[in-house]
Amino acid sequence: MNLQDIPKIKHTHANNFFLLCGPCAIESEDMAFRIAERVVSITNKLEIPYVFKGSFKKANRSRIDSFTGIGNEKALEILAKVSEKFDVPTVTDIHETNDAILAAQYVDVLQIPAFLVRQTDLVVAAAKTGKVVNLKKGQFMSPEAMKHAVQKVKDAGSDKAWITDRGTMFGYQDMIVDFRGIPTMRKFAPTVLDVTHSLQQPNQSAGVTGGRPDMIETIARAGIVNNVDGLFIETHFDPANAKSDGANMLHLGNLEGLLTNLVAIRKTINSL
Repeated sequence: MNLQDIPKIKHTHANNFFLLCGPCAIESEDMAFRIAERVVSITNKLEIPYVFKGSFKKANRSRIDSFTGIGNEKALEILAKVSEKFDVPTVTDIHETNDAILAAQYVDVLQIPAFLVRQTDLVVAAAKTGKVVNLKKGQFMSPEAMKHAVQKVKDAGSDKAWITDRGTMFGYQDMIVDFRGIPTMRKFAPTVLDVTHSLQQPNQSAGVTGGRPDMIETIARAGIVNNVDGLFIETHFDPANAKSDGANMLHLGNLEGLLTNLVAIRKTINSL
């Protein structure tokens, strides 16, 4: 599929990577607007096609007392307001087949979480909405196996699929990115590298996922060098107090410097 198929997408002329970026979860309207305003300003300056990311609910949590959201309709309405106010497309996760029809009324891209990417009914429900379906590679799956997830979208009548690599389990409490998988998955669909989730350290004994945000630029640079079509980066102005995934998020204040460097690398790669 082409980026031009997504409403409100900009800067597709720039021969740049595209960016899915925002908070892990929608915490409030003010928080979402504050992050979106900054990211839109940066991506417009650097001519990066941009999709605002925010989960309207968090279904995969380590503990029952973990934050799951502010309410489905409320969070989805905030995503719609972000799209309208800043004139950008939006993406959110879905976890159940009923979520597909609901979320499709508010956002432009439906994301299938990595733990659920083999759930046929969920993938088909997302595809049948006509929205772009972002298929996150399971931490337990080979790059080659993602062709079957993409085929499910096609068999459901849609050619609007992306694949996102978010790392592979390495032991019980760490993730690695196998960059050999990027050219493989790009044969099946446009491929995104989820930089921040790839740096998670899950299954901690405290029930709160850890992370290595100090490695964000290292992983992102390697992805750009290896020709990923897009990057996925979760960001927050106060990661230490974010309600989800704060341990592996990029501080919003560091985003412009990172993206500036990555755009320069992509331009160099394109010139070779």
